[in-house]
Amino acid sequence: MLTADQTSALAEMFRLLGEPNRLSIVASCLDAPRSVGEITSRLGLSQSLVSHHLRLLRAARLLKARRRGKQVFYNIPDSHVRDMLTNMIEHLAEPHEHDEDITETGAIP
Repeated sequence: MLTADQTSALAEMFRLLGEPNRLSIVASCLDAPRSVGEITSRLGLSQSLVSHHLRLLRAARLLKARRRGKQVFYNIPDSHVRDMLTNMIEHLAEPHEHDEDITETGAIP
């Protein structure tokens, strides 16, 4: 069972990832480290907006920054975060049917 602090921290991570631009930024870093320029061009967002979101994602340890020369590259440093996102993306791609086990009254037979 989660403690109250753990629940709050987890809820905050999901809140951060619940914003579509931030989720897109993290997802864009799934397969390789990305520079701010690459992220802005891939997503069609302004550099200032991407930088703002990157600051929040770094603070939550969802992304990590690494400098190479004059550029900063962002990646997902934690396999747990990468695996969760990959699993959720795969879940979205699965065919789904409505739950046939629920009767019209909502009761489970």
